[in-house]
Amino acid sequence: MKESYLIKPLLDLDYPVAAYGKGIYLYDSEGKEYIDASSGAVTAGIGHGVLEIADVMKEQAEKVSFVYRSQFTNEPAERLAIKLKSWAPGDVNWSFFVNSGSEATETALKVALQYWQEKGKKSKTKILSRWMSYHGITLGALSMSGHTGRRERFTSLLEDFPTLNPPYCYRCPFNQTYPECGLHCAKELDTAIRRIGADHIAAFIAEPIIGAAGAAVVPPDGYYEAIKEICEQNNILFIADEVMTGIGRCGTPFAIDHWKVVPDIIAIGKGMGAGYTPIAATMISDRVMEPIFKGSKLIMSGHTYSANPQSAAVALTVLEYIERHDLIEQSKKVGEYLKGQLKVLQQRYPMIGDVRGRGMLLGVEFVSNLFNKLPFATEVHVSKTIIERAMKRGLIVYPASAGVDGMFGDAVIIAPPLVTKKEEVDKIIHLFDQTVKEVQDELQIGGFFSSVG
Repeated sequence: MKESYLIKPLLDLDYPVAAYGKGIYLYDSEGKEYIDASSGAVTAGIGHGVLEIADVMKEQAEKVSFVYRSQFTNEPAERLAIKLKSWAPGDVNWSFFVNSGSEATETALKVALQYWQEKGKKSKTKILSRWMSYHGITLGALSMSGHTGRRERFTSLLEDFPTLNPPYCYRCPFNQTYPECGLHCAKELDTAIRRIGADHIAAFIAEPIIGAAGAAVVPPDGYYEAIKEICEQNNILFIADEVMTGIGRCGTPFAIDHWKVVPDIIAIGKGMGAGYTPIAATMISDRVMEPIFKGSKLIMSGHTYSANPQSAAVALTVLEYIERHDLIEQSKKVGEYLKGQLKVLQQRYPMIGDVRGRGMLLGVEFVSNLFNKLPFATEVHVSKTIIERAMKRGLIVYPASAGVDGMFGDAVIIAPPLVTKKEEVDKIIHLFDQTVKEVQDELQIGGFFSSVG
């Protein structure tokens, strides 16, 4: 565009102008087609241009788009809360609606602290989290995030909540191998609790599958079972950050379902509105709500647009659309196929060190030497190059961090909409294959990559 006062992520980058979308495809103002293999920011779960959603938007807008939550409730929000109750595990039955994932995790933090206050244990104020994690960009959410790059500018304002190492089997922080490790990464939580004191800790928060901070890092079997047991033994709440991993993205309603563990609080977003409206939620268990019902009878949090009927109606329709089209099962099956095809590319290109993830949330980590898993030098900008070259071919993939410390490593996330079909996966793989080949060839010529030990 000739004139712009829009603050974009990179101020000097010339972005294509999105004109419209249909299914897994986006089209810019020049008519170029892109496969949205990242669902935007792992958000557009049901694809673009679904007219059914547009119809609901219009219908609700003609009734009422906004009421303030302290003055009215509304039918779409009430129905959405009931629908989410049917999706969530165990007794996680209550929903507090907000506008973004950052607000959802920050509300989870506040609810955890309030729970202990209502029970008369006001010393429990600390939230434990993991390094190589991302829980949002507001100050509370960023305090819980172990994403060093995003913390750096604001460190003086943040709490030092990140404590644990990630369950990163490809690069085990303890130089051990599963299952001989005995789930050392989970048992580290017990050590941290003993050092700090359980009387000071309100909750532990984790992404069931690490998203942008680790490129779909999947913990080993038994990890969350051990985490939940440690939390219960020490009277600490467990918060599952499902903002990226929830709403069918990982082949189950919530990613934590893979471990059959019931959190005390769940934060959701992204796929909940599927890109059609800003909406997220903090879901709270009966156990956590009980002392609040008996005490203050209010959650000390809130936003102007919380539970507005416009966004609630859209999110409800998104969930019903997922159910009607059996997209959770499709996410599982097509995700397995996509992962298998990426594994084929891993065998073909030594710069692909690891392929991981569940359902339609998959990560690809790149290494300069396959045998010692050596990351590329940061100045080579491998992830950035992969993303740019893929974009030129009409393939959109998502940036992610990787490496032992979550800083010095390269990876991308491939997370197409849940509606993606196998023949569309083949198109994604074809374009990604071309991209990786081109970049690996250039890296070899430049002396940045070696396929031998």
